[in-house]
Amino acid sequence: MSWQAAVIGIGALQYQQQGAIGKYNQSIQNRNATVAEQEAAQIEKQLEFDIAQFDQQFRKLQGETEVGLNKSGVVSGTGTAYRIALANAEQAVLQRNIMDYNSRVEVGKKLEEKNFYTIQGQVAKNAAKTAQINTIAQTGTSLMNIKWINYIST
Repeated sequence: MSWQAAVIGIGALQYQQQGAIGKYNQSIQNRNATVAEQEAAQIEKQLEFDIAQFDQQFRKLQGETEVGLNKSGVVSGTGTAYRIALANAEQAVLQRNIMDYNSRVEVGKKLEEKNFYTIQGQVAKNAAKTAQINTIAQTGTSLMNIKWINYIST
């Protein structure tokens, strides 16, 4: 009977440890998912900052261009000055769109990373459950073998 108690005790400890390992591994992956989600939010905030910086620099460039044209005697809003201002405005819109697109791509990647980590956490938990089931089966098999050996030897 002492062998049986030892096998049951070892099996129970192993079962418990496998569950703890599964929960720990899942918590690591959940933490990674949270970090990826926070990084996605940070990318969005960085876009806002970058666009604000770009707009500030663009306004400065517009002012410098306007002053330069006025110093050279060109009338603002007509002819070449108008075409330059229009081209600069079109390029500004294009740059904002590029920044927005690149930001959305990076946010999408981070959200996919988050999903991957969440799935990995579930896989870790399921792997631990499978290991626990195997432990129960092995413990049961060991107990059956002990009973069989005891039955044969008597």
